Amino acid sequence: MAVKERNARGLGSERLREALVGYGFIALPMSFFLLFFIFPIGYAAYISRYDWGIFRGPFVGFDNYRQLYHDTVFWQHAVRNTLVYTAVVVPLQMAIGLSLAVVVNQAIRFRTFFRSAFYFPSLASSAAIVSIATYILASDGLLNSFLGRLGYEHSYAWFARQDTALPAIIGLNAWTTAGTMMLFYLASLQAISTEVYEAAAIDGAGAWRTFWKITFPLLKPGHFFVAVVSIIGALQMFDQSFIVGGTSGGPNYSTMTVVLYLYNRAFSAHFGYAAAIGLVLFVFIFTVTLIQRLLFGKAEVA
Repeated sequence: MAVKERNARGLGSERLREALVGYGFIALPMSFFLLFFIFPIGYAAYISRYDWGIFRGPFVGFDNYRQLYHDTVFWQHAVRNTLVYTAVVVPLQMAIGLSLAVVVNQAIRFRTFFRSAFYFPSLASSAAIVSIATYILASDGLLNSFLGRLGYEHSYAWFARQDTALPAIIGLNAWTTAGTMMLFYLASLQAISTEVYEAAAIDGAGAWRTFWKITFPLLKPGHFFVAVVSIIGALQMFDQSFIVGGTSGGPNYSTMTVVLYLYNRAFSAHFGYAAAIGLVLFVFIFTVTLIQRLLFGKAEVA
């Protein structure tokens, strides 16, 4: 009986040591998560109820949120541009990423080279890419010269016009982020069993039918993950708009986004108001992610 008790105590202490080692491994990353993610959210909620300039000002309660509710620049320009950008660029980069993943997943020559080449724009600095694109899309740039040879005259800089600035950013970002989406889809494609394709080949299914009836449905967990990552990134778009249109989101607010407007208000010494904008954006992104989880995330759990 005493031996069994000693064995039980030894087993319990061994489990305790294993648990402590496990907690020790996650202590550092959890500390970083709490310090750099959870604490800023709580601090933003705190300062959003103050008229916070360089230093803490008077307590205003929910006045920052009331002011934001009636802010025409925020709703008519920043929110509108962000939603339009998200609605267009997310399906575009998902479609391009999936197409590239299907191509480089085939047994083709120089497959490794093509995978690296398609992914390379995602590694480059967005500031450098936008700077180069500014010259390409200038009034006398490469794109206008090419369009002129095709008989279509476009004499204005694409980033300098209200009707073309945001579409130019959409096209540029769809190209630069498609490589990352390609990698996500490629991982999902390689997780599909080859036995499924062998059965489809035996049944005489063609390439197009195999893709729509087998590959595309089996990629549902991949679609969910890529859509979540894409939408979150699109709703947080900042650097391209800042480089193209400056802090004012020009021309005529055509490149103003929610994060750029947050930056604008924060560095005009309205940190409490900027914190309110950030919390509204956080709640919106969190809500959209939950909706996506409820609609498309069940396959990932299964």
